[in-house]
Amino acid sequence: MTDDPLDIIEQRLGRGFQNPQLLRQALTHPSYSAEQNFPPPDNQRLEFLGDAALGFVTTRLLFERFPELDEGMLTRVRSALTRDQALVEYAKQLELGNGLLLGKGEEQAGGRERPSNLEDAFEALLGALLLDSGLTAVDEVCRGLAEASLVDISSLLAAENPKGALQEYTQSNFHLAPSYEVLTVTGPEHCPEFALRVMLGERELARTNGANRREAERTAAIQALEVLQREEEAPHE
Repeated sequence: MTDDPLDIIEQRLGRGFQNPQLLRQALTHPSYSAEQNFPPPDNQRLEFLGDAALGFVTTRLLFERFPELDEGMLTRVRSALTRDQALVEYAKQLELGNGLLLGKGEEQAGGRERPSNLEDAFEALLGALLLDSGLTAVDEVCRGLAEASLVDISSLLAAENPKGALQEYTQSNFHLAPSYEVLTVTGPEHCPEFALRVMLGERELARTNGANRREAERTAAIQALEVLQREEEAPHE
């Protein structure tokens, strides 16, 4: 059993790199390069390449998988599969955070968990994989990561816009719109934390925290929708 983060990433991918330097570059944050006497290339150019590859293979996957869907629906599903949070989840599945090369300041600031760093690393990884093994390898990795999400497209689209999905559900089933109430705002001004709840009439559906109001509302909407759907699916006596 290896403890090398790069080995673990290759295990998660299910393939090794013919050129390990490409994998290392994909995980090299600009802050790391900036601190070296002889700066290695960072992952920004690979990110640019990987972004294009991700868009293409996802589009082809959906085109082949769902011949019944029109262009508008295909676009919505593609957006859900490639949105920022989806890329963060893919990066976490592959444990990219553990392999990131970060500058000291970025490391101390929690850079291994920073969503933007994980997004960049995932796209850079795809760019590196494209150069190392070709488009087929990128396609196989993306299909594997997306497969679970494609089992239930309705849930996937709800996750893309949970507030919209919750409002649609409550309007249809209860003829009410949900409301979001901020309970507290704590922490320093540059890094506040919002605590809020989502209400349906007088009923509290969910309560959550977030680094900003938008994030907290999104998380609360997801939890509230899950509560209502569980109640709908529960057997009635």
